Amino acid sequence: MTTKYIFVVGGVMSGVGKGVTTASIGQILQAHGYKVSAIKMDPYINVDAGTMNPIEHGEVFVTEDGDETDQDIGNYERFLNTNIYRENYMTTGRVYQSVIARERNLEYKGKCVQVVPHIPQEIRERIAAAVEKTKAEIMIIEIGGTVGEYENLLFLEAARVMKLFNPKDVLFVMVSYLPIPSKIGEMKTKPTQHAVRNLQGAGIQLDFLVARSERPIDMVRREKLSINCNVPIEAVIAAPDVDSIYDIPLNFEKNDLGKRILEKFGLPFRQHDNTAWKKMVTASKIKKPLVSIGIVGKYFASGDFSLGDSYISVIEAIKHAAIANHCKAKIVWLGAEDIETRGVKALAGLDGIIVPQGWGGRGAEGKIKTIKYCREKGVPYFGLCYGMQMAVIEFARHIAKLKDANSAEVDPKTKNPVINIMPGQEKLIKEKGYGGTIRLGGWPCRIVSGTHLAKAYARYTKAKTVSERHRHRYEFNNDYRSRFEQLGLKIAGTSPDGKIVEAVEIANHPFFIGVQFHPEYISRPLAPHPLFVEFIKVCKNISKKKIG
Repeated sequence: MTTKYIFVVGGVMSGVGKGVTTASIGQILQAHGYKVSAIKMDPYINVDAGTMNPIEHGEVFVTEDGDETDQDIGNYERFLNTNIYRENYMTTGRVYQSVIARERNLEYKGKCVQVVPHIPQEIRERIAAAVEKTKAEIMIIEIGGTVGEYENLLFLEAARVMKLFNPKDVLFVMVSYLPIPSKIGEMKTKPTQHAVRNLQGAGIQLDFLVARSERPIDMVRREKLSINCNVPIEAVIAAPDVDSIYDIPLNFEKNDLGKRILEKFGLPFRQHDNTAWKKMVTASKIKKPLVSIGIVGKYFASGDFSLGDSYISVIEAIKHAAIANHCKAKIVWLGAEDIETRGVKALAGLDGIIVPQGWGGRGAEGKIKTIKYCREKGVPYFGLCYGMQMAVIEFARHIAKLKDANSAEVDPKTKNPVINIMPGQEKLIKEKGYGGTIRLGGWPCRIVSGTHLAKAYARYTKAKTVSERHRHRYEFNNDYRSRFEQLGLKIAGTSPDGKIVEAVEIANHPFFIGVQFHPEYISRPLAPHPLFVEFIKVCKNISKKKIG
């Protein structure tokens, strides 16, 4: 069949769920038996998301082939239960970089290279490359930002031309917010009407309008939007706030969104089978037993507000593991710098603690204090990337008695760099070659038999080597390896040649594992990651003992 395209754009404001809407539409169409993939177009000039501050932009999600992307790519992978590759991610910077490189190589054969038509043409070629890579029958394309912004006009222009050339193969969906001002008490449609007119000004007519709001949209507002936005009333799709993002595909199906999309495309209505997804959502509704999981990080404070987007994959992986263990996870946010200054009292009562990814020295001592508390008190501990590195430093200082042990990233002058820079990275730093140069993407990890790590993986796979995703510049210093092993730090995972330490653990502890990779990136609601499942299982058992 000819590939069909669905463009998803935003209206009124960002952060209302374009990404999960894109992922949910994909999940629905996949359940109808179609091969679906998704693309994210980001309007910023950065070539990728790798150099962005996670507090401002949210999590950097790493693909299997090593691309540093927007967090929405993670949602696509989780909802579609499949890998998304670098072909499915583009930024304005990446597009311009390609066009300029082509011009320098004389690939435009002496033509005057212009913003229009050459930038939209490059965008369309990149979409075609993603279709070729994924063999998608339906490709869903999310355009970042909101309509009316200067930044995303070229992406909209590329979409408009695709619709012009292939009118039966391209649909447009807008996700727009309908506020309910507390002092007025009425759902307002006017901001969305203006957003739709901005889209029409770019030469694009909507096919579906997803109405995001605190409460379900009523018939009065549906009719108003239908008339003023030039869409059929049945194409106004209710999208009220929900407890879980995994409810969204099921809510959309109450509006027959999948069926309506297939009708618009003239595609056959295949048997809809969403049984596994429905079972997962039902299982997620459990209220008890409740496990309290502390996340000790430094990327969630923004002024007076706490944001979870910096660790969105960790949050979702915890949820997936809780569903698998028939329990509910309560996440407690803890600032590493607060623990540095106020001590570990805030950790009391938690069933388990995670120290996630991070960069630089800010908050490092708070994380080390946290890890020492977990090791000594028998509290389940799971260290992710930076969290593994901090665990090695804590062990070096308090068990190996290397008082000044540190990471070369935090203290380049330390006499005991138990975490050291990877070979080749020093030269890149001197040359300021930061973007896309660290260890990225899927790399094989050989699991050491007889470890807690091996026990966790064995429940899900017989493989002795697994692929896990990485994003780091520093690693375990093998000069300290034999000494630390003799003192009780077990090397639980390595690269296939044994040279790179991928995971460490401490025996005679309920759960104390640190991994250099990011298992959260590949956890999915229908395929939770075994390490998170084992971690939550241990936490749940400890919680039961507390109650008993």
